[in-house]
Amino acid sequence: MSGPSIRPSSAVFDFWAGSFIILPVVSKNRRKAYNALIFGAGTDIIEVQRVEDKLVRTENLKTKLFTPTEVAYCESKHRPGMHFAARFAAKEAFLKAMGTGWTGGHKFSDIEVVNNAKGKPVLFVHGKVKEFCEAHGITAMEVSLTHIKDLASAVVVLEKITS
Repeated sequence: MSGPSIRPSSAVFDFWAGSFIILPVVSKNRRKAYNALIFGAGTDIIEVQRVEDKLVRTENLKTKLFTPTEVAYCESKHRPGMHFAARFAAKEAFLKAMGTGWTGGHKFSDIEVVNNAKGKPVLFVHGKVKEFCEAHGITAMEVSLTHIKDLASAVVVLEKITS
């Protein structure tokens, strides 16, 4: 994505008052501060067994939903279904955070969850989803994944810089 290279600060949403507190974000080079605003937040939870069953029953579903990098990562794990389910939940949560759902030709494979060197999940966008993010000024994306034996869940927050 184009735009300044930033590391987002924590933005706070007051659910009772329905208002945002905008906190400054400092660019990596520390020369200029920006204000960040939460564009959208989404969450999703799914049953791991449901994802495992669907992946077994439906031919080519993995390649429709996940990138080759995601497939390789998940299949390298002891119980791949938990990791596929967490990434599926992240993609659903991302679409909710966009506020559009499936409209606009967005594909699951256009949203990619990759773990960095420290194991933290990081979001990458491609295709129509990338175009949407660029058009709406989304400059930062955060994701949190969790899973247990039966359930997987994800939370996604999209941020944009305000002037």
